[in-house]
Amino acid sequence: MLWKRQKLLREIGDQKLPYLTPKDVEFQQLSKAKYSKLHLRQASCVPEEIHQKVQQGLTALRDYKCFAQDLVQIKGKDVLTPVYRLLVGNPGHTYRYLDTRLFAIPWPTHGVEVKYSSDEIGKACQAIKDLNEYFNAEAVKILLDHYSAVNKEMGFVEKTTTSTSVEGSESVKGVHYSQQNNADTALKNRTSFNVALLNYMDPSKMKYLKEEPYFGMGKMAVSWHRDENLVERSTVAVYNYSCDDLGPASDESNKNSVEGRDPALWHVGLKIAWDIATPGLALPLYPGDCYFMLDDLNMTHQHCVLSGMQSRFSSTHRVAECSSGTLDYIFGRCDVAMKNLQKDSTLGISFLTSLDLEFVRQTEEIHNEVEFEWLRQFWFQGKRSAKQSDWWFGPMAVLENSWKEMEQMTKLLLCEINKTGWSFEEKQKIIRCLLPLLEERQELRKIWTVRCQSRLANNLPIDEQPECRPYWHEGDPNMPLPFDLEEIISLLRNQLLHEDEGDKN
Repeated sequence: MLWKRQKLLREIGDQKLPYLTPKDVEFQQLSKAKYSKLHLRQASCVPEEIHQKVQQGLTALRDYKCFAQDLVQIKGKDVLTPVYRLLVGNPGHTYRYLDTRLFAIPWPTHGVEVKYSSDEIGKACQAIKDLNEYFNAEAVKILLDHYSAVNKEMGFVEKTTTSTSVEGSESVKGVHYSQQNNADTALKNRTSFNVALLNYMDPSKMKYLKEEPYFGMGKMAVSWHRDENLVERSTVAVYNYSCDDLGPASDESNKNSVEGRDPALWHVGLKIAWDIATPGLALPLYPGDCYFMLDDLNMTHQHCVLSGMQSRFSSTHRVAECSSGTLDYIFGRCDVAMKNLQKDSTLGISFLTSLDLEFVRQTEEIHNEVEFEWLRQFWFQGKRSAKQSDWWFGPMAVLENSWKEMEQMTKLLLCEINKTGWSFEEKQKIIRCLLPLLEERQELRKIWTVRCQSRLANNLPIDEQPECRPYWHEGDPNMPLPFDLEEIISLLRNQLLHEDEGDKN
């Protein structure tokens, strides 16, 4: 994407592309023609009860210091987000962006026990869930209205089929019912929001905000982007709440006007991805306003958040693509790996059920996935989730125990490799199967260790500082293998090298 951005900037040169705001005469026409899948719902159209509970909840979460900056990776470098964030959602769900996995604080859910750090935090999570259910119902209505309008514009008319044959009539009805059922399922899948990414931005504490580069829209709190890790063509629903807490610094900043938009107000900016022919949009956001990005808008367009003068909350509700991002998923993966481990309680020994290459590869891949996509991602965020609830610490302990079993399985496999009785071809195959996965593990451990010790990490608040976990010292009697796998990898490489040389001779 970097080369596309550079190409676009070269094409623009010193000029700025045009953009429109609602005060421009052509705004409505452009919005309908090029941005019809952006739907704004003004605050006055949202139930007052929703406003009251959500705004109180967001403020409470801020007051209890539940929001935190994320230490993300952009182009291979650690960057601290200027925006403070918190993920709330279905129990056991996660959301991944910029190589960072966020772990959702569960909103109240029937059958799931969640102990919140305070009653106010529990009420805030319930308010976000209530907003989520409101958004879910409204998104379905808005999409149905949108599709209906599109069909009318394209001249599609619903036809009534008559037939003298009862059997043929029933067949047509069956096809129609099947198609309608599929459409309803797709609509539900694209609007069943499972997480809400909450954002808090205070311009007075944002030391450096980038200037919007293409249109001259002013300061950006969030640069141009598409939302990641979403179900394809799913809706994103956003609640905006900017607070009435302007201070002297903000009054001073108001003097610097930005042509086109009011710099005192927060805006969402939109543009067609990598297009310089179509003007962009800057849509002002007032407290309580909501907007919906429908269907494939997130795929065809990009959006940014343009800073105003007040501090601002947003609650962004998403259908996160969670096929590999839930506790149920990763526990299931652990169960698959554990099937290859047998324990003899009488003799007090463990052994591998199979040395089949597919079993070996699958087990070691799961081993890496648990360590680097779950354990290290979670502990890299320190103990910050404890500010809201201790809910995640139990599942993480279970995952860590499974991971230790997988460390034992790797040791058992290495012991098997060193036994006699292997044919030349069999031994080569199993080493070639294992070696790349151990090399990946070693490299990733180095990367995570360095990240945990970076200056940015050490400057975070104590309870948000990354922990390099799992970590253990050389010779730890509780661990079957060393943390540093270099010696083991070297031995395996040498075995391959010697066998290759022997084969040549």
